[in-house]
Amino acid sequence: MNRTKITSRLKYLVIFGWLFFIIAPYLWMFITSLKPPAEIYTKTINYWPNNPSIESYLSLLKTTPFIRYFLNSLLVAVGTTVIALIASVTAAFVFSRLPFRGSRGLLSGMLVSQMVPAILLAIPLFLIFNKLSFVNSIVKLILAHSTYAIPFATWTMTGFINEIPRSIDEAAAIDGASPLQIFWHVLLPLIIPGVVGVATYIFIFSWKEFLYALTLTSRTVDRTLPIGLHTFMGEYTIRWDLLTSAGVITVIPVILIFVLGQKYLIAGLTAGSTKG
Repeated sequence: MNRTKITSRLKYLVIFGWLFFIIAPYLWMFITSLKPPAEIYTKTINYWPNNPSIESYLSLLKTTPFIRYFLNSLLVAVGTTVIALIASVTAAFVFSRLPFRGSRGLLSGMLVSQMVPAILLAIPLFLIFNKLSFVNSIVKLILAHSTYAIPFATWTMTGFINEIPRSIDEAAAIDGASPLQIFWHVLLPLIIPGVVGVATYIFIFSWKEFLYALTLTSRTVDRTLPIGLHTFMGEYTIRWDLLTSAGVITVIPVILIFVLGQKYLIAGLTAGSTKG
């Protein structure tokens, strides 16, 4: 066996080991969710359920407000995606095609703002929203998530628009198109992959966000999935049956969105990382 074959097999062995390391926790969560409670709380570890059932899922839906948590998370994630996407795409067009004095510094400041830990913004946001007592918790979360997602999304979309030759804009301008028409009819169709990629990033970020959801919500009816799942972990006991079944359902939308938009997400992040 020559050196090339050994290197190739070692490479695949490392790749499969890495994939197993990533997938194993999700696989274990799924297997545990199919175990009856009597098989979960045992002294010995059962790697596979003797009597697979969906009892945990039925208990989750019937005895907990999981559906409310799910709908709240969906509403917050979709609302954040719409608001942050509109703001970031339009801002990126201005930074890329209509630069003004200080625009590069402002754009760099947006990127630097992502280095600030989210926990440092939680208290100021809480105090601001506390003054806006007429705003309900769902709207608060949408606005809070948007403020954190917009800077990075703007930076990414600016890099994506910068890759489009300016000659296309100039040709449209010669034909009498206004800046708004150039953006809507010329640039926007060309940056759809970037838009989908950024939207995927924003949705996943909002879907899994925990800190702001914990800080800005106090009622059970307003909780999102990360907070709802945390309630299954008590001081002395952990409801593994509810936690694993809820985890399986929670991760499904993220997997579907990532599978559908992964090539656009990679393209958008790659374009946004270029300098120009």
